[in-house]
Amino acid sequence: MRKMFTLLLVSLLLAPALFAQGSKEAAPVTATPAVEAPAPAVSPATGSGSVNAYTTLEEPLAAKLFQLFEAETGIKVNFVRLSGGECVARLEAEAANPQASIWVGGVGLDHITAKSKGLTVPYVSRYTSKTPVQFRDPDSYYIGMYVGPLTFVTNTERAKELGLTPPTSWADLLKPEYKGYIRMANPNTSGTAYNVLTTILDIFGTEDKMIEYMTALDKNIDQYTKSGSAPGKSVATGEIPVAIGYAHDQVKLKAAGSPIVITAPSEGTGYELASMSLVKGGKDTVNAKKLYDWILSSPEAQKTFTEWYVVLVADGAAKHPDALSINEIKTVTQDMAWDGDSVNKTRLLDRWTNEIGNKR
Repeated sequence: MRKMFTLLLVSLLLAPALFAQGSKEAAPVTATPAVEAPAPAVSPATGSGSVNAYTTLEEPLAAKLFQLFEAETGIKVNFVRLSGGECVARLEAEAANPQASIWVGGVGLDHITAKSKGLTVPYVSRYTSKTPVQFRDPDSYYIGMYVGPLTFVTNTERAKELGLTPPTSWADLLKPEYKGYIRMANPNTSGTAYNVLTTILDIFGTEDKMIEYMTALDKNIDQYTKSGSAPGKSVATGEIPVAIGYAHDQVKLKAAGSPIVITAPSEGTGYELASMSLVKGGKDTVNAKKLYDWILSSPEAQKTFTEWYVVLVADGAAKHPDALSINEIKTVTQDMAWDGDSVNKTRLLDRWTNEIGNKR
């Protein structure tokens, strides 16, 4: 049995039908051209230069955020957008010669994995104290920025055409009428999808039962995408009627006018703590720390996050006016340290790959 602990949830706000993080199925994108070799670090006195970053935020959110930082500081952010699993893999592959100095966004479990693999370094920002202790690493390797639960999103028009009722429980997803009508990400590349595995593990209690459920769910999955937000985008366009993802990704689509409904599973759901880390051996450390500090402290940065319906965890952080309490959503008890441990994560992913993924 796994070690469990109760994660204290303060009275956070969550977007109405909820809210966003993840990326496109396509290859990683850059808002400013990604460079093969990192730019040299600059001295604090210059107030200029550049910093190379990896991000798991939605590309438009990342682009706006980093453009605001450059406008305010004169420091250019060269970034590449990657899913959480891709980012950990790239950091590991580049460990001997890091190509980025900071990782912004991404499921906290992936940041824990990066920490356990020795890919990141601790940093105590002067703004760290604004973030409650339960939302930051006790060893200061990563810090949480916002939370978001796993939810289901259904295209109401497609569902009506197919005679489907929007699912409201994990059990619903196994019904035969959903065969070929559900989409989710691949847990090997997506932190969102890995969070689905850990959530099912929390609900059923053992790894065998988790695999049993995921095997049954696989029969209804039409395809596994690279990133966690891609399935929801396919639902918004009507390509597929149902998807699993983070609520903030989904509410952004609903706010844009897509005919969708967002539901939370009645048995309980997992959630992400989108986080930020400094890369071990990064060559732009000075500017990376400036960006880290700015994201934690800038009112403009906080305002930008709320425009994507994410719920910031820092004390006094801005809140979206339509937000509702996360206490209205039943959540599972997550042991993030266990879930993010590289040994545990590797074992769960290997089982999913060998018993489900490789058999498609």
